[in-house]
Amino acid sequence: MNKNSENYYEVLGVAKNATQEEIKSAYRKAALKYHPDKNPDNKEAEEMFKKASEAYSVLGDPQKRSEYDTYGRVGGFQGVNFESDIFEDFTDLFGSFFGFGDFFGRTQRKGPQRGSDLRYDLEITLQDVFNGIEKEIEIPIEDECEKCGGTGAKDGNKVTCNACGGRGSLFYQQGFFTVSRTCPQCGGEGYLAKEYCPECKGKGKVRKIKKTKVKIPKGVENGTMLRVSGQGETGVRGGTRGDLYIAVFVKEHPFFVRKGADLFCEVEVSLPEAVLGSEIELKLINGEKVKVTIPECCKSGEKIKLKGAGIYTTNEKNRGDLYVQVKLKTPEKISREEKNLWQELYKMEMKKSEKKENFFKKIFKGEN
Repeated sequence: MNKNSENYYEVLGVAKNATQEEIKSAYRKAALKYHPDKNPDNKEAEEMFKKASEAYSVLGDPQKRSEYDTYGRVGGFQGVNFESDIFEDFTDLFGSFFGFGDFFGRTQRKGPQRGSDLRYDLEITLQDVFNGIEKEIEIPIEDECEKCGGTGAKDGNKVTCNACGGRGSLFYQQGFFTVSRTCPQCGGEGYLAKEYCPECKGKGKVRKIKKTKVKIPKGVENGTMLRVSGQGETGVRGGTRGDLYIAVFVKEHPFFVRKGADLFCEVEVSLPEAVLGSEIELKLINGEKVKVTIPECCKSGEKIKLKGAGIYTTNEKNRGDLYVQVKLKTPEKISREEKNLWQELYKMEMKKSEKKENFFKKIFKGEN
């Protein structure tokens, strides 16, 4: 096939002023239609697929497309390299044909692989949030087998994998080009244990409980995710460890409610305390005891602010405030003596109301 005789726009069925997205879409349709796996032993379809791929390798690259539009060809063009990057945008398309994660051998597992990240849910108290803490936690983990050093082989002895010949990949002919996939026998390593390690049974890892100390800073928010670098699972083939993520959950406090760095609480006071004013003792989140002054004629729901008596902010320099909300407490039972006093008080209130009523009557009468 004369590579410079084809009109690439006609091959893909698009106009010369087509957008890059339109060119990409046209190639996708052609690839689905003419792919050799969907047209086995069909040389015509195979040829059309080659042409479409060649056209997209030029028109899909803005620089090559500009050169093609100017000169009618691309300098030095030697046909399509089917292991190039022209398929990177179509991994969903070709992956569905082959069923492999490794397309054209681009994803090889033979080198070092980083270990998996781990998550640990840690529940702490509001006092812990105030003080900041360091806790030792126990994490079930797949760690490197000390007996074989993670090789999975007894005494570290390994032999070349007979399935892939030490390459770590198996190659398959798909139509007119070759694809590769990770060798399932050796997992991409290229070598197998001559005799399995009796401790890990050839896995290279053993299940164990790992103890790790984690520092929880002051002022941490509920739901915060803290990262502890290098405390995850061991990597494969010399890869680095993963990370450990601590999800922090703060228990509800029986007395204080937290909103950011501020704390809120509710205290009950009797009617005489609210009317006459009083002083109550309150225990703060850090255990310190303070006196809270209830002003005269305090209303139910009124909030009293104690500055700097809340939680530390995450920079551990400032503290929020504490808001004490007053709730009037009505007695469940009263003695006869108390009842008489309340009746006297009631009469006094009624007299005040009568005086107010008479005062307003005079005002309105005078207006008439």
